[in-house]
Amino acid sequence: MDIKIKPMGEYQTNCYIVSVNDKDFIIDPGVGAMPWIKENAKNPVVILNTHGHFDHVWSNNEVSREFGLKIYCPKDDAFMLEKYPYGFGMTPSVADVLVEGDQEFKIEGITVKYHFFPGHTPGCSAIEIDGNLFTGDFIFKGTIGRVDFPFSSPQNMKKSIKKVLSWEKDIDIFPGHGESTTLKSEVAALNSWLNYL
Repeated sequence: MDIKIKPMGEYQTNCYIVSVNDKDFIIDPGVGAMPWIKENAKNPVVILNTHGHFDHVWSNNEVSREFGLKIYCPKDDAFMLEKYPYGFGMTPSVADVLVEGDQEFKIEGITVKYHFFPGHTPGCSAIEIDGNLFTGDFIFKGTIGRVDFPFSSPQNMKKSIKKVLSWEKDIDIFPGHGESTTLKSEVAALNSWLNYL
C-alpha cells in the first residue's frame, strides 16, 4: 500500500492517492487537484469524499470526467456537491453512490469502510482502507473539526467522539488538514473536547 498526500488550495486541504494492488483511490480532490492527480495516479478507480465542504470536493467534477470515475459521498452531504451553500463558484458534481451511515464497499476487490462521524457536517465520515483511517475534518492532529459552520452540530460531534473513543484498537489517522497521527495519540485531546462541547 502506498499513500501520497498533497495539500491543495488556500486551505491546504489534503488530497490523498491511496494505492492498493496497483489501484488508486482518490480521496477528497480539492482545489487545483487535477494536475497532481494526473501526474501521480496511474490507475485511478474511484473518488471518495469524506464530506461535502468545497475545499474537499472542488475537483470532483473535473477528475470524475477525466477518468470516468464514480463519486462516493455521504448521503447527508450530497446536497453540498450539487449546490454549494457558500457560493464560492465551485463546479457542481453529483454523487454516484450515496453512503448511508457506517457502510462497507468492495471496490475493485478492495474493502472500503465508511465510518459515520457527523458533527462538522451532517454526513461527515472517515474512510478506512487497509487499516488506515482518512478522517477528513473529523479528527486532526491535536484537535477536531469546527462545529460553528452552517449545518454543523456540536451535539453530534460529541456523539461521534464518544463513538471513536469506544474503538478498542489503534489506527493510523490521515486528516483533511495537517499532519498524520494515530488514534491512540489523540485520545487525550478528544477527551478534552468532550468536556468542552
